[in-house]
Amino acid sequence: MEPFRLGVSDAVDLLRRGGISAAELLEALFRRIDAVEPVVRAFVTVTRDEASARLGELESSGEGPHQALHAIPLAVKDNICTAGVKTTCSSRILRNFVPPYESTVTARLLREGYILLGKTNLDEFAMGSSTENSGFFPTRNPWDPERVPGGSSGGSAAAVAADECLAALGSDTGGSIRQPASFCGVVGLKPTYGRVSRYGLVAFASSLDQIGPITKSVRDAALLLNVISGHDPLDSTSAPVDRQDFTRSLDRGVKGLRIGVPKEYFVEGLDREVEQAVRDAIGELERLGAEVSEVSLPHTGYAVATYYILATSEASSNLARYDGVKYGFRAEGADLIEMYMETRAEGFGPEVKRRIMLGTYALSAGYYEAYYRKAQQVRTLIKEDFERAFERVDLIVTPTTPTPAFRLGEKVSDPLQMYLSDIFTISVNLAGVPGISIPCGFSTEGLPIGMQLIGRHFDEETLLRAAHAYEAATGWHGRRPVL
Repeated sequence: MEPFRLGVSDAVDLLRRGGISAAELLEALFRRIDAVEPVVRAFVTVTRDEASARLGELESSGEGPHQALHAIPLAVKDNICTAGVKTTCSSRILRNFVPPYESTVTARLLREGYILLGKTNLDEFAMGSSTENSGFFPTRNPWDPERVPGGSSGGSAAAVAADECLAALGSDTGGSIRQPASFCGVVGLKPTYGRVSRYGLVAFASSLDQIGPITKSVRDAALLLNVISGHDPLDSTSAPVDRQDFTRSLDRGVKGLRIGVPKEYFVEGLDREVEQAVRDAIGELERLGAEVSEVSLPHTGYAVATYYILATSEASSNLARYDGVKYGFRAEGADLIEMYMETRAEGFGPEVKRRIMLGTYALSAGYYEAYYRKAQQVRTLIKEDFERAFERVDLIVTPTTPTPAFRLGEKVSDPLQMYLSDIFTISVNLAGVPGISIPCGFSTEGLPIGMQLIGRHFDEETLLRAAHAYEAATGWHGRRPVL
């Protein structure tokens, strides 16, 4: 097997046994990036020189046996701050921004010995579902370069699927890890809100954003979650929960687990092949010993509207800081107000402007009660739907997306259709519960299909256990595109 095709767990084992050297692994990945990046375009920045210097530091440190990810090359979504390496959020307004500090998640990865391969492309400020809203260039799906990789973590998912990295970090506000993982045929985990520190994640919607891993296997997702999770005093929304080993229970199987299938997720508009693949996967879980029953999440129909009021409102507030004064791009203007206006007009792309305007409107005097407050009330109802369902079941299974990956340009002119791409993932963020997308089949056109598993708050252990059991019984996760 070519070294670049390894997953994290296999690479860790091979490096420790001396089956490959860290230098050979790193060089194999850079050769792979050189070979396929002209087609995929997953990276905004490739850190070749920094990675080589980092490898030298690691080899001279003698820390190898004590580090969980010693010399493991990973990619990081370009809205997560990396000290001394550009963090652009794929936006012209931050195209030359170099953070003076490290995010908590990358600091924890550094402590465990990882090597940064580069920063991956995304929809500008993580606002999008296709990575076509990048301020620089669109990323393409490795399975079909004429299709999108999903978004907003499309660069991370495409890089993993194309074997340009062993794994990557993404961020998920309304499905931005799980949806591209589904489109690219890889594993994407959104942890419970508060499980992973957001310190150093450039904020889109602070009550919804969560960092998580995109990997080639469930075991790799569990291993990375071990490293990046845990309480962080630098993040006021970080939950004071003990760290744990999420790989410990992976092999316990699903026998006796109660799995709920929400009737609201199998509705008109769901692609026939996606529905069949997910129902077949549910049948496999039942064959493995899970107890399957129907559940109801009655407020699901309000999730998209609720999300796009709350997320845009928070975006309007969070993006007010980009005014051309303290950092980032600055346009010229005759006076201060004109400078503000020109900076934001030139620096932000169309989708970011659209969401800022939507959020500002929802928060404005006379509309706050009708929109923002009402959306918060509906969010509570959605959260309560999950709480009632989890009184009866241990996990919930749904499609990750209503369709396989769509064509580049297909939905750019219709924002509502683009927003509906996340219809099955948004509720998970509104409720703050964990969710994972795992490959469960392919369409007749050879495009990956993902199944989503949803768990109780802070019960990633059960979520990963069930996902691993399904993965071990099927071969979907092992398929790779030909590039």
